Amino acid sequence: MGRKEEREKKIQFLEKVTDGVMWWIGSIPSLLVHSLVFLTAFLLPVFGIVSVDKMLLVLTTVLSLEAIYLAIFIQMSVNRSQEHIDDIREDIEEIQDDIEEISEDIEEISEDIDDIQEDIEDIAEEEDDEDHNERAKNVMLKSNVSSNKNDIKALKEMIASLQLQLESLKKEDEALNNGEKTPEN
Repeated sequence: MGRKEEREKKIQFLEKVTDGVMWWIGSIPSLLVHSLVFLTAFLLPVFGIVSVDKMLLVLTTVLSLEAIYLAIFIQMSVNRSQEHIDDIREDIEEIQDDIEEISEDIEEISEDIDDIQEDIEDIAEEEDDEDHNERAKNVMLKSNVSSNKNDIKALKEMIASLQLQLESLKKEDEALNNGEKTPEN
């Protein structure tokens, strides 16, 4: 195992520890422990175990250190959230690009269908034989138009699916911007 892999494992371990600490700090057990510690600290001078000045000095020092660590944990959480938001924005941009490309493809296919229909009309006008006209129309319509219509239908379904995905990503982006948790978190 190389140094880089060892470093990555250490970083992953530290991230798991900080995630656990951040979760615990925002929990009911943390509230209860902090309340118990504060209550005990204020009762120590009442029972004459330590002086009020000493208790306040220790309590102030501990609270200052805790505030520093909380600020660090909060900033780490904000940084991770911002990375996640950036990833979602990149995904949304890629999906929008895909939708634009598919829309252009559909427009091209529609133009091809129009050209084919014009060709069929031209062939029908040039030929006097009604049976031949019907056969030519049927062959052309069945082979090209039907195939292109199926392609258009499939592309429209893909666009609808991509639009649903885009809406979902937009909602997740909004939730993250509002500080809400997503199902993935």
